[in-house]
Amino acid sequence: MRPGWLRGVLLVTFVASTLLYLGSIRRDVKSHSERLHRVIYNDSVHEQGILKRLEKMEAGIERLLKVVNNAQPVAVMAKAEDKAEKELKDKKVVRKLFPNSALFKKWGEGLSEEEQKEAEALFTQYGYNAFLSDRLPLNREIPDTRHARCTQKKYPADLPSLSVVLIYLNEALSIIKRAVRSILDKTPASLLREIILVDDHSTNEDLMEKLEDYIRIIHEERPGLLKRVVHKEQLGLTQARLSGWKVATGDVVAILDAHIEVHVQWAEPLLARIKEDRTVILTPVFDRVNYDDLIVTHYGPAADAFDWALWCMYESFRPEWYELKDESLPAKSPAIMGILVADRKFFGEIGSLDGGMKIYGGENVELGIRVRLRCSSSSQQKQNVWSARSGGSPLCLSLQVWLCGGSVEVIPCSKIAHIERAKKPYLNDLSITMKRNALRVAEVWLDEYKYNVNIAWNLPFRDHGVDIGNVSERKALRERLKCKPFKWYLDNIYPMLDPLKDLVAYGALINELKPDLCIDQGPVPGSTPILYSCHYFSPQHCFYRTNGHLYVGGIKSHKYNNNRCLVDPGSGIYPALYECNIAAQKNFNMFWDFKQGSSIRNRKTKRCLEIAQGENSYYQLIVQHCTGQIWNIQNYITERVAQG
Repeated sequence: MRPGWLRGVLLVTFVASTLLYLGSIRRDVKSHSERLHRVIYNDSVHEQGILKRLEKMEAGIERLLKVVNNAQPVAVMAKAEDKAEKELKDKKVVRKLFPNSALFKKWGEGLSEEEQKEAEALFTQYGYNAFLSDRLPLNREIPDTRHARCTQKKYPADLPSLSVVLIYLNEALSIIKRAVRSILDKTPASLLREIILVDDHSTNEDLMEKLEDYIRIIHEERPGLLKRVVHKEQLGLTQARLSGWKVATGDVVAILDAHIEVHVQWAEPLLARIKEDRTVILTPVFDRVNYDDLIVTHYGPAADAFDWALWCMYESFRPEWYELKDESLPAKSPAIMGILVADRKFFGEIGSLDGGMKIYGGENVELGIRVRLRCSSSSQQKQNVWSARSGGSPLCLSLQVWLCGGSVEVIPCSKIAHIERAKKPYLNDLSITMKRNALRVAEVWLDEYKYNVNIAWNLPFRDHGVDIGNVSERKALRERLKCKPFKWYLDNIYPMLDPLKDLVAYGALINELKPDLCIDQGPVPGSTPILYSCHYFSPQHCFYRTNGHLYVGGIKSHKYNNNRCLVDPGSGIYPALYECNIAAQKNFNMFWDFKQGSSIRNRKTKRCLEIAQGENSYYQLIVQHCTGQIWNIQNYITERVAQG
């Protein structure tokens, strides 16, 4: 078969030749017809038959010409199709260079190989799609995701002035520009005192002269609006927030990440609430900006809470708030995420943030506790409509507020779109500083409950061995503010936290016969615990309570969550793991007797948890008639056993 382009050429050539040939015949026939007309009218009638035949021939040629002329568009279409076919064959197929990258799971179709390389390099550098950000308008429109009632609210004309602090470390320049632009466009000029850019020792060249150029452009519009604070060394999130607060001059300070965009009318509800009560620490509601396509995903209002490791999380508001049937109303929250808004002077009065925190984590929770524990009759009389949606988000900001005379609130009518990074590019393992900062918070504020932080991080009950720095100044602050005990906070503000008072042992559980193997939760989903080489991470964390429950694979910090209980099925030789409430409903044998250096014996079946070598020579967990096998756990709380 001939190639498509050759078929097209031949077809066009044939049509053109046919047209020329038929045209020539038509002219010859017409000429002969005219001559014959003259002859026929002068000669015999016999020759009139020849004339009629020639007229029929001319009419036939006319019809043929019409057919051929109508065929021309078909020829042109065939030529165009062949051209498209040729271009498709000539076009190179672009390879997917990074098929396993999180950036290209849903985004990036049609990028050239060079563009893919650039986008992936920037994604690795920043943890979000800086390649796309650089190509989006700085003043792009984002959807208004507020509740309908929020759009109808009116705010006082005499609101406090606002200083906005944007903290960053090696952020993409276009991201910072867009944050500044959104604040300028969506904050009334009469309220916005200044925007303070706090650079925690960035090394990106873009954040030097190019950022200064952008500041000069903004100052042509709003002279002196932007201020810069640059750290000479990396000091961490807490110190960056403090640096911005110290420079601020507005009545209210809003401390934000630089990878945000504010929504329309974001500031007014915050300022109006602080005008009503200067002792509240506020947080807006975050919408998520996807790290890959930078599309804004709507999030509804939820409380900012935490677990015993002091990682932050979302929870539902308490029932009182929902009973009001108005999603535009402020709601109390036990803690606060990294973004906060406060009366600038009150923030200083309660000790601002703990400057002893390093890099990342914990300062959120510390602030939240402190503000509420300070003795204050007026604060005790406030309506306790706090929040208590499950989910995860690293790190929150505030225990301290509640203990020292203020409160923490979520303001649903204030919305900020926040980029959720795929990873933190400035710290590969967040747990290192998070653990250290959490222990620092515990030492100052958690009283006898501080050991629950040790438990959550699988550290020894006492003498955890982590250097938390000098906390004497923070303890003195607590005394000066006359803060309440942490038990008051558990009882009144966050009763959903499980105090773990009856926990007597935790950590890896090891049989003396095979000290290199640990009990492990096994495949999840699944209900079969296994023996596995000891690595001491969470799948091998076991917890024993005085009521006889033995959890495998972690312990939950909240009363509303279920742990996974080890059970003896009563028949067969293998133990199982079930959520404790299900085990109780099914009347499974879920209570065990255990002491350090002894057997693990089921209270009902009287069988013991033991190990045995299977047919494949691998050791397995079994339940059988007790043979005296001995178990030891990493951390055994002797004093609690004695008290029990």
